[in-house]
Parts: sequence; structure tokens; C-alpha cells
Amino acid sequence: MPSFDVVSQVDLQEVDNAVNQARKELGQRYDFKGTDTEVEADATEIRLVSTDDFKVKAALEVLESKLVKRGISLKALSRGPIEPAASGRAKQKVEIQTGISTEKARSIVKKIKDAKLKVQAQIREDEVRVTGKKRDDLQDVIQLLKDSDFELPLQFVNMRD
Repeated sequence: MPSFDVVSQVDLQEVDNAVNQARKELGQRYDFKGTDTEVEADATEIRLVSTDDFKVKAALEVLESKLVKRGISLKALSRGPIEPAASGRAKQKVEIQTGISTEKARSIVKKIKDAKLKVQAQIREDEVRVTGKKRDDLQDVIQLLKDSDFELPLQFVNMRD
């Protein structure tokens, strides 16, 4: 039976490249001279630190533009609040969401079942497997999920006949 998986993945190498580009641009921009604005990233989050909240917001905009140019959806980012940091500075944490959480997976399965298509959807760890008898039904599910907004970047992988 034909099947495919619905996943939410982020290419962490592209995120790292975007962070490096943003760091380089912030170092060269005139409005960031002398602010010691920092952009650091690891596998799960990006940290922005600057002199005030306006600089943090501007640094986030630069980072987001670099992420979009590298093909990373901004839906994969969960922005935290801007908080005060040491010595009168401001900081913000931006989490990188990978995988589909259980409640999001349930809403995806519910959306598929409500569409009354002849397919089965099941939750498998951080992905959703969709199987059906006809490939056309699976393509209808893909279009349905693309038209819906689950606040996640969804990819459709492992299409099998």
C-alpha cells in the first residue's frame, strides 16, 4: 500500500550558516558598532544578546532574513521574550523546533480524518505515517496539509508505492 511520512525537520547546518552570516553582517553594520551584539547557536536554540531590546529586535530581523534566504521556514522558530541580562544588556532565546509534538500530531491526524479521505494516519514518535490504497488519496492529503496552518514547517518524505 502506498504511504508517506509527515515530518518537521530543520537543516541544522543551514541554520549554522545563517547564524554565521548574521554574525558577520552585524559586525559590519554601522548601527551595531560598539554594541557587542552576540548571536550564538547550538543544536536546539539561538541566543541573541545586545545593549538594549531594540538592538536585539534588529539582530533577530537580520537573523530571520538570513534564515529565509537559506530556505529555513520561520515557523520552525519559537521566539522567547526579550529579557534583561547582566550589566544592563538585553537577551532573547529563540528555540529551533524539530519534530512534531504529540498534540500537533493529534491535530494533523484529526484534520486528515475529518476530510473523510480513504487513508489511515498514525502517530510514530515525532512523525505521522499516512497510508492509503490509492496514490491520488495520498496526494489529496498532502494538499490538505499544505493548505492548513499547523504553525510548523511540514515536509512529506518516504513516499512509497
